[in-house]
Amino acid sequence: MPAKAIPPARDRLQSRLLVWIVMPILCVAGFFAVAEVCLDIPRISNDHLASIAISLAFALVAWRLKGATPAAAACGGIICLLLTCSFDQPGSHSRSGLEPLIALFILTYTATRAGRRRKAQAGLAESRRGRTISQVIANLGAAVPLAFPLGIIVVQMIWPMPDYQDTSWVIAVLVLSALAEATADTVSSEIGQAFGGSPILLTTLRNVEPGTDGAISLRGTLAGILAAAIVAAAGARSMHLSPVQSSIALAAGVCGLFFDSLLGATLERKGWIGNDLVNFCSTAFSPTLCLIVLWLIPSLGPHRFVMY
Repeated sequence: MPAKAIPPARDRLQSRLLVWIVMPILCVAGFFAVAEVCLDIPRISNDHLASIAISLAFALVAWRLKGATPAAAACGGIICLLLTCSFDQPGSHSRSGLEPLIALFILTYTATRAGRRRKAQAGLAESRRGRTISQVIANLGAAVPLAFPLGIIVVQMIWPMPDYQDTSWVIAVLVLSALAEATADTVSSEIGQAFGGSPILLTTLRNVEPGTDGAISLRGTLAGILAAAIVAAAGARSMHLSPVQSSIALAAGVCGLFFDSLLGATLERKGWIGNDLVNFCSTAFSPTLCLIVLWLIPSLGPHRFVMY
C-alpha cells in the first residue's frame, strides 16, 4: 500500500477536530428531535415511535455486523434518527431519508467486503472492527446539518416563505446529493481497489498503484455511479422528489465523487489534509453545487406564489 503523505499526527488531529466539531451538533440536533417527541406525548405519532425504534435498530445492526465500532454505530443511530424525522414544512410532503440511508449502508457494507482477501494482501482492507466514528462523520456528517438546522436556514434565506411555494424539497435534494456522493466515493474506492486493476491518477492520467490518493479506475468509477443512482432512486421515493429533482442530486453526487479524487490527487498527496477531511469536504461539495445550480437556474428552483 502506498505510504500516506500526511504525517500521522496531523491526520489524527484533523479527524479528531471533525469529531469534536460535528458530533456536538449531531447530539444537540438529536436531543431536540427526541425532546420534541417526549414533550408532546399526547400527539406522538406512529412515525415518531418508528423513527426512534428504527434508529436504535440501525445502530445495533451496524455494530453487530462489525460495520462500525460501538461509538461509530451510536453516531450512525443519531444520524439515522435525524434523517428519518421529517425535514419539511406545514402542508408539504412528509420526507424521510431512511431509504437512501439504508441503501447507502447496504451498498457500502457489501463493497467493503467484496474482494476482502485481495485487498488484505495489498494492505488496503478496512479494519475488521468496522468504520470509526471519524469515518462515519466524514461521510455523513455534512448531510445531517443540512436536514436540520443548516439547510432550513440557508434555503429560507434564498427562497423565503411565504414568498415561495414549498421549499422543503430543496433540503431533501441537498441531503440526497450528500448521501449519493458518500455512497459513490466508498463503493468506487472499495470496488476499484479489489477489481479495478491498475488505476490512473486523475490529474496526470498516468498509471499508479492501487490505493494511491486520487487514483481512479473505470470499474470502480462505474460501480460508484451505479451505487449513487440506486441511492438517488431510493431517495426519490421516500423524499417525494420528481425525476428532475433526484437527477440533480445524482449529478451533484457524481461531481462530488470526482471532486474527492481531485482533492486526493492534490492536497492529500501533498500531505496537507487526510482522508477523513477529504471525504467531509467532498460530501459538502455536492449539496453546495446543488444549491448553486438551483439558484442560478430559476426554472429548476422553487417557484413564487402566483396571486390571481
